[in-house]
Amino acid sequence: MEGDLFPFLTMVIVQLGYAGMNIISKVAMDSGMNPYVHVAYRQVFATIAIAPFAYFMERKTRPKMTASIFFQIFLCSIFGVTVNQITYFVGLKNSTPTIACALTNINPAVTFIMAVPFGLEKVGVKSKAGQAKVMGTIICVGGALLLSFYHGSIVDIGKSSIHWKYAEQTGTKSSINHVNFILGPILLIVSAISWAIWLIIQTRVSQKYGAPYSSSALMCLMATFQCVVVAFFFDHNLSAWSLTSNIRIISSVYSGIVCSALAFCLMSWCIERKGPLYVSVFSPLLLVIVAILSWALLEEKLFVGTVAGSVLIVLGLYGVLWGKNREMSSIYHIEEEAAEKKATPIYDLESLS
Repeated sequence: MEGDLFPFLTMVIVQLGYAGMNIISKVAMDSGMNPYVHVAYRQVFATIAIAPFAYFMERKTRPKMTASIFFQIFLCSIFGVTVNQITYFVGLKNSTPTIACALTNINPAVTFIMAVPFGLEKVGVKSKAGQAKVMGTIICVGGALLLSFYHGSIVDIGKSSIHWKYAEQTGTKSSINHVNFILGPILLIVSAISWAIWLIIQTRVSQKYGAPYSSSALMCLMATFQCVVVAFFFDHNLSAWSLTSNIRIISSVYSGIVCSALAFCLMSWCIERKGPLYVSVFSPLLLVIVAILSWALLEEKLFVGTVAGSVLIVLGLYGVLWGKNREMSSIYHIEEEAAEKKATPIYDLESLS
């Protein structure tokens, strides 16, 4: 029970952290912050936050760095940070927090499809565990698509009394009603695909380089240089890098420390113990949290499609988790029986007689 509880709680904490980032970052960008600059600052603060932990906690246990591992971490920095975060934040700026989180829910499907050829996941459609994973993934994606592209009538749940007044001043309330349904979703889909690629590569890194703090610090450092170059390419104005606004510095520090430094370490730890699919299927939980926070703080309206899609996503999430848990239990029992047979002494009856 303990072995299942800690990874579960870890991923729930990660999703809560990401939910706060979506709300705060949306407000920061609507206040005028360049999304490319936001991503660059995020990596700067993430590197500063995680570097001390990597040095002091793993200086005696850190494995030897090889050219192959260094190259894999470099690929992780490109797909898991630079491409993933730039496309996500630009997509978030051109959509709403709820739509952005909804479209990240193709992660389980993409990850599952990509993990099978690499031998990291098995389809196993003849087993109940495999059927649950496949059906759960389909239901998750179906719920996300329903939430994204079907609104329906407004759910009359009353008006939130705790809405964020600062969001009104930045124009966030009005921006969520003017969504670019072409640019936003396309960039968010690219972000989800790059995230799935990172999960696959990170699995290899975790297997060969058992130092999650060090690998995360190096990944964030590489991504810092990459994102700064991209930010200057799209915006040469130095005033865009100003952090005089409170919401800008809060968003940058929060995103860097909580959603990069802490989240990458926690997810790397979970990937090492549970595999990439286990981590990816928690993304639907983020959608539910953000939908509630967007309604409460930004006064984003909840529609029938939002509620129905959220229900499907939660059902699909538990379906995949049930299948994954049953699959791992079967593997554990097989390994346990094999170990018992190996430990049982075999006697030669003729020699005994």
